[in-house]
Amino acid sequence: MTEPLSADMFPGPGCGDRPMPFRVGDKWTGWVLRCLDAGPRRFSELRVPLHWVTPKVLTETLRAMERDGFLTRTVHDERPPRVTYELTLLGRSLIGPLDGACAWAREHAPEIAEARGAYRS
Repeated sequence: MTEPLSADMFPGPGCGDRPMPFRVGDKWTGWVLRCLDAGPRRFSELRVPLHWVTPKVLTETLRAMERDGFLTRTVHDERPPRVTYELTLLGRSLIGPLDGACAWAREHAPEIAEARGAYRS
């Protein structure tokens, strides 16, 4: 059994101290990859740390990730039905590059914030 995901896992998409100058797949794929890193999760579990993502957009992201081979969707033969999402080997292979990109973003956060501020001016 994996630990529950925290609602505070991500501070929010508009948080200035956590720049996201890169994307894997679409806007939310990197966030979902991080949520699934520890093991399979149900949709409702993913909604906890990704509470600002609408259910419709999260569903679209999960479908796109399944289509691209990043995760598997398993429907368990239970009543009521239970569905879990889990990273494939391909999806898991993105964790290392994602970690590297996050480290790069942390290192260059002041420069990114400065560039964004100059752009708005």
